[in-house]
Amino acid sequence: MLDTVQLDEVVEFAENPEPRCPCVLLLDTSGSMQGEPIEALNQGLLGFKDELVKNSLASRRVEVAIVTFDSHINVVQDFVTADQFEPPILTAQGLTNMGSAIHKALDMIGERKAQYRANGIAYYRPWVFMITDGEPQGELDDVVTEAAKRLQTDEENKRVAFFSVGVENANMTRLSQIGVRTPLKLKGLNFVEMFVWLSASMSAVSHSKVDEQVALPPIGWGSV
Repeated sequence: MLDTVQLDEVVEFAENPEPRCPCVLLLDTSGSMQGEPIEALNQGLLGFKDELVKNSLASRRVEVAIVTFDSHINVVQDFVTADQFEPPILTAQGLTNMGSAIHKALDMIGERKAQYRANGIAYYRPWVFMITDGEPQGELDDVVTEAAKRLQTDEENKRVAFFSVGVENANMTRLSQIGVRTPLKLKGLNFVEMFVWLSASMSAVSHSKVDEQVALPPIGWGSV
């Protein structure tokens, strides 16, 4: 017998058998993001939704999940296609449990891939897009070291593409030690522009063949 979760999945994939392009937004909601940064981030998420649904193919192929990290790790949104995505209103408080958040994102991707495979759904390499204004804080160093190792292995095996974006006072040196790609520095609080770029990138990927290399749009919202 299928349980209700599996049944929901079967129905979901039967209704929309398109290949999936999963993207986990890993968002820092620690205390230092209070005020303007978190407001700008919320605006950016609304823009992300608007841009994705303009593109009918992307809205059915791109799947968005949101994990926030402060003193706790919260799955604010489990994977949904862009047309079903409702941007949350985030608030900021607490410390920065970044390592645990990365582990959570990778766990979620592993589970989602298993669901795709079980239902015969093709998928693109998942993206994890982390936005932070700081560095890991409030958790053991080992957690972060393990997360960085796991990311490196997953990148080498093309299991994930991990991007990190540093806002304002982020410790870019520390971020560069965690991910394989050079972290990007956001200009000011240009979240809307950044999410428009992310949407365009995900749309470009979703229009390609599953293992095709895609040229991403130029990054006007940030710098290396």
